[in-house]
Amino acid sequence: MEDQREALRKIITTLAVKNEEIQSFIYSLKQMLLNVEANSAKVQGDLEAEFQSLFSLLEELKEGMLMKIKQDRASRAYELQNQLAACTRALESSEELLETANQTLQATDREDFPQAAKQIKDGVTMAPAFRLSLKAKVSDNMSHLMVDFAQERRMLQALTFLPVPSAPVIDLAESLVADNCVTLVWRMPDEDNKIDHYVLEYRRTNFEGPPRLKEDQPWMVIEGIQQTEYTLTGLKFDMKYMNFRVKACNKAVSGEFSEPVTLETPVSVSLCFSVLCPCHGLSWSLSVSLCASGFPHLCDSHVCPAPAFMFRLDASTSHQNLRVDDLSVEWDAMGGKVQDIKAREKDGKGRTASPVNSPARGTPSPKRMPSGRGGRDRFTAESYTVLGDTLIDGGEHYWEVRYEPDSKAFGLGVAYRSLGRFEQLGKTAASWCLYVNNWLQVSFTAKHANKAKVLDTPVPDCLGVHCNFHQGLLSFYNARTKQLLHTFKAKFTQPLLPAFTVWCGSFHVTAGLQVPSSVRCLQKRGSATSSSNTSLT
Repeated sequence: MEDQREALRKIITTLAVKNEEIQSFIYSLKQMLLNVEANSAKVQGDLEAEFQSLFSLLEELKEGMLMKIKQDRASRAYELQNQLAACTRALESSEELLETANQTLQATDREDFPQAAKQIKDGVTMAPAFRLSLKAKVSDNMSHLMVDFAQERRMLQALTFLPVPSAPVIDLAESLVADNCVTLVWRMPDEDNKIDHYVLEYRRTNFEGPPRLKEDQPWMVIEGIQQTEYTLTGLKFDMKYMNFRVKACNKAVSGEFSEPVTLETPVSVSLCFSVLCPCHGLSWSLSVSLCASGFPHLCDSHVCPAPAFMFRLDASTSHQNLRVDDLSVEWDAMGGKVQDIKAREKDGKGRTASPVNSPARGTPSPKRMPSGRGGRDRFTAESYTVLGDTLIDGGEHYWEVRYEPDSKAFGLGVAYRSLGRFEQLGKTAASWCLYVNNWLQVSFTAKHANKAKVLDTPVPDCLGVHCNFHQGLLSFYNARTKQLLHTFKAKFTQPLLPAFTVWCGSFHVTAGLQVPSSVRCLQKRGSATSSSNTSLT
């Protein structure tokens, strides 16, 4: 009896679930019917608007051509009428001379004949009829204003609805995941010359396999992609996988998304051990990195690999003309930042919104600066500077900065916390930077201690900064190609802070990045100490 009850409960549950699915599907069908009506009305309106636009264009062309014909007709008629009037006057004059000559010839007075004949001869010599061109000044042919719309007519007859683009196919074999970057490659199943651009969507997940319908992370959207590949840079691989999908768009409509794919991201965990040799009494460090694949990598080093460098911009240090928002900065000629801070202080909310004061942080990191550099310590005058909020006192760290190319001046690097409020980056011994100047003439220089070295290379729009504190190396890279731009070699005597400056422009910082493998390889090969890059120390 109990078994039958349990079986009946299962049947009831199954029926209830099925009924819910059917009800959901019925709702979906009703919604689709409403959408069909709304979308058909929209496309009908769009079609009428397109045809009306075409009619208007044809009317404008017709009016312009008719005006050209009328102007040409008026010009030719004017020339021909003038020539006709001149010919008429000449004919009248010539007929008068002819009549005079006939009368003189028939006259019987022989004494007056020579004088009359001479007058007639002189009159003929000066007659308009003999100075008149008997060739029409203009032609009556108007064939140069004829039109032939046969080709255009065929084109119009071939007009049809714009086809919906096919769904792209993501090529996993050509796609690549490395160094906080993902390069995704796709192709169209059929050639389509109507494609205007592509839209890429991605999101992070901890679940392998096809993307789930419900996911905690939202889809991030990148629009306006012109090529069939795209590289996402500055990613934070803090989850095991990433989902991707792509759709193609023409001028009117977008197609379906591609089959979504899931790529594994190299999340790694580093375990560090201190090993003591009992024979010699020496100690060294061993680091074991467990990659997402599960295979351990052993490396011998004196320091354990540093985790990704996380920091924010310390708004309390920024110049009053810099508007700071998390990791973005925009130069504001009105100095709105000061008013914002005063307003917050008036409301009892004077503390900045940096992670130092976030209630979610709990106990701050010992490397993170206290939010106490405000008031008179804020950068001022022509030092349009802002510092990071996390000290660098060891290890290797990497971050990237994308700046607005139209910025009149921009600089990035590191500085001691003791950098004076009036001091500009690179002009004292307390700071090192690369500086881009677009004011009057373009220059790209490396600056330290008021010395500058011109860099003979195009200025990239995204720069990478690699700081190896213990080795005293500060290197700058093209963040896209990882080309080494310049390296400072110094002996850092104090902890460093990321430092930035901008005038009439803006920039955005990407933190939380691991040191790219290509950057590590360049350093190991000794590129970081090449003489061509270390003239400023």
